[in-house]
Amino acid sequence: MTDQTLTLHLVRHAPSAPNAERRYPRADEDAPLTPKGEALARTLKLPMHALAYTSPSVRAQRTAQLAGFISPELTPALAEANFGVMAGRTWAELERVYANLPWHWTRALSDPTLAFGPPQGETGRDFHARIQAWLGRLPGTGEVVAFTHAGPIHAALRLTVGIKAVETPPCTVVTLKCGSGEWWLAGMKTPN
Repeated sequence: MTDQTLTLHLVRHAPSAPNAERRYPRADEDAPLTPKGEALARTLKLPMHALAYTSPSVRAQRTAQLAGFISPELTPALAEANFGVMAGRTWAELERVYANLPWHWTRALSDPTLAFGPPQGETGRDFHARIQAWLGRLPGTGEVVAFTHAGPIHAALRLTVGIKAVETPPCTVVTLKCGSGEWWLAGMKTPN
């Protein structure tokens, strides 16, 4: 009997400068990994036989390469959320300019039902629809590794197993399984 499940490993890219600065990334920004990030990416242990996908960002592609995946499929659906006016700023900067509005924007972006989000950015509904469409295109069996960002990982967790919040530092690997149309969390490994 063959295994009729899909195993999906969602990998947050290794640390980059915006991570260290705790800044929301700009859509046009493609920050390289830090030296610590490069070293951390080399420690990832993932199934090399798996189908591999990556966000188009350099930081996700480089993480994949350092983990041993030379030619993962570039997948725009795995890009980080578009943060609109929040992009390029820290939380403190956002609060200085917009008071408590950023809190509402991030809550909306994390809700798959809301047609609201940061100005000039994605809505919660559009962001989650993008991730849901990608999940729906995955094979029904086998193993998949996807190099992506915190936002898409959190969206996938909300959409598949109903987890609304979890810490996912850079290089976290979240493993989900799906069989007979049902998803479950199989594990989560954070970097040491």
